Amino acid sequence: MKRLLGFLAILAVVAIGRFAYRLNDRPSMEPYRALALEAAEPETGKLRATFLGVATLLLDDGETAILVDGFFSRPSLLRVLATRITPDVAVIGRSLERAGIRELAAVITVHSHYDHAMDAPEVARRTGALLVGSESTANIGRGAGLPDDAIRVFKDGDRMAFGKLAVTAIRTAHFPHGMAMGEITAPLIPPARASEYLDGGSYALLIEHAGRTLLVNGSAGFVPGALRGRDAEVVFLGITGLGTRDDDYRDGYWREVVDAVGAKRVVPIHWDDFTLPLDRPLEAMPRLLDDIPLSMTFLLERAKDRGVDVRLATEWQLFDPFVGLAVE
Repeated sequence: MKRLLGFLAILAVVAIGRFAYRLNDRPSMEPYRALALEAAEPETGKLRATFLGVATLLLDDGETAILVDGFFSRPSLLRVLATRITPDVAVIGRSLERAGIRELAAVITVHSHYDHAMDAPEVARRTGALLVGSESTANIGRGAGLPDDAIRVFKDGDRMAFGKLAVTAIRTAHFPHGMAMGEITAPLIPPARASEYLDGGSYALLIEHAGRTLLVNGSAGFVPGALRGRDAEVVFLGITGLGTRDDDYRDGYWREVVDAVGAKRVVPIHWDDFTLPLDRPLEAMPRLLDDIPLSMTFLLERAKDRGVDVRLATEWQLFDPFVGLAVE
């Protein structure tokens, strides 16, 4: 019996070791660094963007700035699985300072999972911004103590103006993994389980500025026909999970998002492992959970067929999302 228990213990250690190895086996993004958009200087009246991991994007024209999602805390996988999580105010403060964010007109969430909406109320409070999102996001804001006049709930098709930026919320779908779906129906007070940050409905954001258009699709999900009749030159395209789906799903995703809006450029987002801190370079999702190289290969091949430009945004670096694209 002792030998058997010892053998089982060895097997358990080996199994745990193999799991830990695979969870830390992340593909390199170096093969795609040649796709990086060049750094740009701020210029009043010209829209600039900064990618800050997951689907967090700063958009600033020198007069007005808005932030999509605003997730910086990035608790470890162990904390996410085993404990209640809460916004890390110190990390949020350092991240806002590093990104040069002092004042925002709005923090707009694409859906209410923790990796998109958990930090948004604290970011809004620190920057004087309006928290904008679904009713579920509003309940995250209420749970964090934001007053109702600091929260705006949008619905499908709502168009909102922030300075010269116009943002239209378009109801779409989350990537179909089935986790933490549903509505947050009461104020969510942190700390809370990650599973309590329910999706609350997913939205694509169509953003217009000075005759230029871009789309933020923060999750690799789609609704057939939802974007029909919309136009966007640039799509910030969420790709986490795309490598786990079949060719038909990937084809449908491209068709219903990129083709649907007639995009000239695709910038992949939401490809990084958001359980790793922001004080280190972003790394791709582990091979155990996703296949980012497969997704990138798909994007590059499909883009070549369609004459679409694929670029990467370097984290923390200001760039012009429309650089090199002709105005029609």
